[in-house]
Amino acid sequence: MARAFGNRRTITQSSFYYSFLFLPKKQREAIYRVYAFCRAMDDVVDGSLSKEEKGSRMAEWRKELDRCYAGHPTHSITRSLLHPIRTFGLTRGHFEELINGVEMDLTITRYETFTELSRYSYRVASAVGLLCLEIFGCTENRHKDYAIKLGTAFQLTNILRDLKTDAARGRIYLPLEDLQRFGYSEEELLSHTYNGRFIALMQHECRRAREIYREAEALLLPQDRRPLIASLIMTAIYRSLLRRIEIIHYNVFMQKAILSAPMKFYIAFRVWLLT
Repeated sequence: MARAFGNRRTITQSSFYYSFLFLPKKQREAIYRVYAFCRAMDDVVDGSLSKEEKGSRMAEWRKELDRCYAGHPTHSITRSLLHPIRTFGLTRGHFEELINGVEMDLTITRYETFTELSRYSYRVASAVGLLCLEIFGCTENRHKDYAIKLGTAFQLTNILRDLKTDAARGRIYLPLEDLQRFGYSEEELLSHTYNGRFIALMQHECRRAREIYREAEALLLPQDRRPLIASLIMTAIYRSLLRRIEIIHYNVFMQKAILSAPMKFYIAFRVWLLT
């Protein structure tokens, strides 16, 4: 559930919608088609099928990706995806990394270190960002480093927001080394225990996310801002979401940290206006 392309919502409810709203139509439609592919992977793993059935479905999506890049997709999602792949030269390896990352949720429910979590974040979040860069026409090394860092920050923000829903699935994405550092146990997290140790843990993770956002932003040059307007809007929305988590005193067990649709639109319009 805590993947960067969101939870089980339609595109018009998603932060992605507001981030891409001000893009040229050609780019916007291409990203929506990439998003649809991402959502299809997400729906398989978070659905009600057995683990074996989910594995079989993901294997079939791998085959469908093969068919798509061979020029004869059979699924409506990949038939739609074929045009942006050809138009923008979308790298197949990024889609493969996405599938690898989503498949990790079939077998992995814990991450010992932030380094391990970062590998997962790269696959399910940064790989999507790298695809977006190709649609934006931003392929310099600094842009790639930016997308990788930003994906990590988005993923961590989603993890903090979705602690409760992920725990209900038996998943803990926060690094276990961080839980141990603050003396907060897996059992406490799974039972939604809100105490001083949890607050200290959340403060640490929020600081980490903010630092990664700053590191990503520092990689951009002034001329990068307009081509990357969608990522700037997404960053502003996610930073506001992080602030929302802080406003509710990190108690994501009792109150969902969300931003209203009007607030997301306001943030998006303000960034667009000032960029």
